[in-house]
This record gives sequence, structure tokens and C-alpha cells, in this order.
Amino acid sequence: MYDSRGVGAFAGRRASVVALGAALLITGCSSSDGKGEEPEAGAGITQQPKEADPFWVNPDGTAAQQVAALEKAGKETEARQIRKIAEQPVAEWISPENPREQTRGFTEAADRAGRTALLVLYNIPHRDCGQYSQGGAADGDAYRAFVDDVAQGIGDRPATVILEPDAVLHLVDGCTPDEYHEERYDLLKGAVTKLKALKNTKVYLDAGNAGWGDPDQIFEPLRWAGVDRADGFSVNVSNFYSTEDSIAYGKKLSAKIGGKPFVIDTSRNGNGPYTGGAADERWCNPPGRALGETPTVKTADPLVDAYLWVKRPGESDGECKGGPKAGQWWPEYALKLARAGG
Repeated sequence: MYDSRGVGAFAGRRASVVALGAALLITGCSSSDGKGEEPEAGAGITQQPKEADPFWVNPDGTAAQQVAALEKAGKETEARQIRKIAEQPVAEWISPENPREQTRGFTEAADRAGRTALLVLYNIPHRDCGQYSQGGAADGDAYRAFVDDVAQGIGDRPATVILEPDAVLHLVDGCTPDEYHEERYDLLKGAVTKLKALKNTKVYLDAGNAGWGDPDQIFEPLRWAGVDRADGFSVNVSNFYSTEDSIAYGKKLSAKIGGKPFVIDTSRNGNGPYTGGAADERWCNPPGRALGETPTVKTADPLVDAYLWVKRPGESDGECKGGPKAGQWWPEYALKLARAGG
């Protein structure tokens, strides 16, 4: 049976995320002309052309720091490979520690650069069914407070939010115990409502991937979770299904929920899904994968709002196949993804 998981935690990078968000508030690191044309210190990362890719490139992200370190060490060939990751916008996964400060830091830096912050909320109670990414808010009240803080941190600045990868899917696939279902639907609907009340925030509720099952199984749960109030839904987050298969899955699902558009995580789907090894862990740090299409709003289908790098390429899915803890940067894996991505 196919295992639907593959999101990967950010627990291993919480401290760095919090520190970075705070640092952004102080230093305001972004392209100073608002157009992304002036290079930053360190790796010299700039913004992508806004008309095709309006999302913020973090010039001090983990990949950018790796590039700078490799260049300093004289490893130019490796630096050029990791730059393929560093120069693209990747999502910022907001941790529970000081979420208001984090989101404020990221959205202010993005706004100064004339771009939109791409954020992921992954803190639903009873997250990931006790697997590598287990955790989440302690209870419903803690989650509501987390969402409130995120909303206050975003304010009126532009943001696109991917809401709770796998949260609805794990209600459908039997992974999340029945006693948590009613609360989770309520929390998701409340989060959509809270975030959509902001002036310049788009929300995409996660809807699984092309390999887990059939859209018939999830379209009603998505409605119960508030997808009608959202801008659309996301597919393939942290997974490896091809863009073609993800479009097909998304279009079938869209037809059942009023023609809602969707976004696709293409961060690591360049070679499609892994088919070797144990079936229940093919999603976890699979070998031979590659970077996929670079982020853009110019996609192959009018229903697809964007190709995004939601999963941060180079960060581990968990302690499997020699990987570090979920969410931690794994330089060797990042290099393999970049080399295979062309």
C-alpha cells in the first residue's frame, strides 16, 4: 500500500528559522532597489524576474549560506550546483516558536524586495500520525493562537500560505484517529477564514498527491475543511510525483470542488517517484531524485496557479537512508538533487 507521507518536519531547523526571522526584522536583508537587481552579501543571491516568479528569494537561506561557504573553500563546482537551489524561492516553514516575529520578518523582507512571501503552516495537533514529522500544537487553543500570531505577523503585506500539508489527507487515509477529526476540520476552516481576512494573503489548503488515492475520497473532506473559502489547494508537497501526474490529479479534484485552482510542489519531482526499496518509506530521502521545474506562475495549465518549491530541496525527510533528522540540511543530498536536475 502506498504511504501518503513525505512532508518532512522542520523540527531540526526551528531554532534557525526563529533566529533568521528575527534577524530579518533587524537587518532587513533584501534587494535594496525593490527589483532584485542588486546583489546581496555572501552568495550574491538576487530575486527572480517578478513577472514569471513573484515569490521572494531569501538571500540568506540555508542553500545560500552553503554556496558562500563552498565558494570560500574554493569548491566552485559544488557551489555552482547548490546555487541552483539558492537562487530559487523556497517556502519558509513557520515554527511554533515566535510565529508572529517569524512571519513579520519574512513578509517585511519580501515586501521590501517587491515580492510575495511563500509560507507553510505545519502545526496542526497530532501531526503526521506519530511518524518522523510528529508533533504540532498541543491542542486546539494552542493552534488557534498560533494562527492568530501568524496573521498578525503577515498583516497587510503580500503572502501566499500553504496550509497544513497532509492534514486533510490523514483524516481520509485512516492515519488520524477518529476522535480528532471534528476538531481538525474546525481548526482548518478557522485558519482559512482567519488568513483570508487579511488584505493580501492567498491560501492553498493541502490536498495530498497523485499517488495516495482517488480525488473522490478527499473532495468532501476538503470542503469540510474550508477549501471553498480558500484560493485553492496544493498538491505534491514534499513528494516526487511528476508535474504531469500532479496536474492530472489536481484537475480531477478541481472538477469536484467548483473548479478551484491549485499549486504544485515541483521542488524534487524532476525524476518522478522512487520505486525501489520498502514501499512504506519510498517517500523518505529516496535516492536518484532531481530538482523539478523552477518556481513560476507561468504554468502549463490555466488551473495551475504556480509551480512552487514548497519542500526545501536539500533538507532531510527524516532519519532514513542515512539522513539526519527531518528538516535538517543534508549537503550531500542537496548536491545530488542539483546535479540530477540539470
